This record gives sequence, C-alpha cells and structure tokens, in this order.
Amino acid sequence: MEAVTTLNLFRYRGFSAKFWALSQMGLAHRSLRGVRGVTFYKLLGTGRQGFSTRPDWSVYGLLQVWESEALAADFFDRHPGMQAFRERCDENLRIYLHPLRSVGLWDGRNPFGDGAEPLAGIQALAVLTRASIRKKHLWNFWNFVPRAQDPLRHGKGLVYTKGIGETPLVDMATFSLWDDLRSMQEYAYGTPAHLEAIKRTRELGWYREELFARFQPYRIEGSWRDIPGLQAFREALGDIRTKR
Repeated sequence: MEAVTTLNLFRYRGFSAKFWALSQMGLAHRSLRGVRGVTFYKLLGTGRQGFSTRPDWSVYGLLQVWESEALAADFFDRHPGMQAFRERCDENLRIYLHPLRSVGLWDGRNPFGDGAEPLAGIQALAVLTRASIRKKHLWNFWNFVPRAQDPLRHGKGLVYTKGIGETPLVDMATFSLWDDLRSMQEYAYGTPAHLEAIKRTRELGWYREELFARFQPYRIEGSWRDIPGLQAFREALGDIRTKR
C-alpha cells in the first residue's frame, strides 16, 4: 500500500451553513482525531481572490495524509463527520495527490515524506506552499503579497489557486493546480516579483516555519465552479486506479 494525500474543498451557501462550517474549524477535531489510516490532517479556512487577507466565509478545506487509498475511501464513504460536511455543503471537490517532493516542516515535521517515483502518464502538477509568518514581519509580508501574486492572474498553465490556512494572517498556505511542471516553474522562477519574494524571505527571515511540496493530482471527484475547465482537466488525468 502507498501513502496518498487528499484535499477536500467545501463550498457553503447561506448564513446557517456558513456559520456551521466555521464552527467546525474547532469542533470537528473531536471526530477527526484518531481516524484510522490518517497520519496528518488540517482543517483549513480560505481567502478570497487567491491568497488574500480577506477570508472567504463560504469555502473551507480538509487536508489529510493517508496510509493507503483504501482507508481514505472508507472514511469518505462511511465516516459521520465527512457525511456532515457533504450534506451541508453546496459543492465538494476532492483531489487525490501523489507526493513527489516535499521540503520543510509543518508543525515540526514533514507530513508528506520524501516523495515517491512519478506516476506515468500524468503531466499535471499540484503545489502546496505553507508558512508560519513571524508576527514582527506580518505587515511587511502582507504588504508585499499583492505584488508577488499579481503575475498569477496571467499565469500560463495555471488551472486553479486558492489561499488556505489554519490561523488568519499567521499560518498560511497556497494550493495551486498546473497543467505541467514547466508552467509552474515559469511563474515561480520567471517572474521578477515572485523571485523578489523568495529573496526577501531568505534575507529577512519572514517565516518561523515553512514547507514546499509538489504532487501529481491523479484523480479529481466532485464539482467546483471556480475551475471552468475542470472536466477537461479531470479527463486528462485518466484513470490510474489500477496502477496504484
């Protein structure tokens, strides 16, 4: 059996559903701790317009690392906590991720391991960057973010991006989907604003802890209106369940 990471995004509509979803950021830990096969999980809030200081009260996430896909499937099909999330949401997108490379720490450890051999036939790439920002650098960091993120709006090969996080302003992450590695690298290493952000991070020590991880998205389930080309992207991944 091979470890797998999953990211669920849930969209809620209406005040009562959104309030319930917000409350689960604290309450859902009771049902999620000790789930069989989970080696790491995070309940996540999100930001508007990608990576933003303004919360998106309608979208929440659940990131989980599993010992195997079979154990993940059992949770998604049977666990009452998961059923409660799905019954109340307006949309649910589930992305299965095969770890390629992970550098850094999240809560003192690397939850995604050292990575694995790439899966054949998949060019698409998912990237997760996470940082715990030092409080004394919060103003400078968030003041620079719009400049570094602006090239994303015109990023060739970018399928989707969303700011996610545990603690507003402090413990933040971005998740992005790309058509291929080259597209991601053109943004990360080919745009002056993003290169400047990397330089400042190293020189000024903005982060108390950080992590960078790459994955192959190999299956996507559900719907998400913010990704107009979702069906084509999903079909391009193929069905490799028999290869795992």
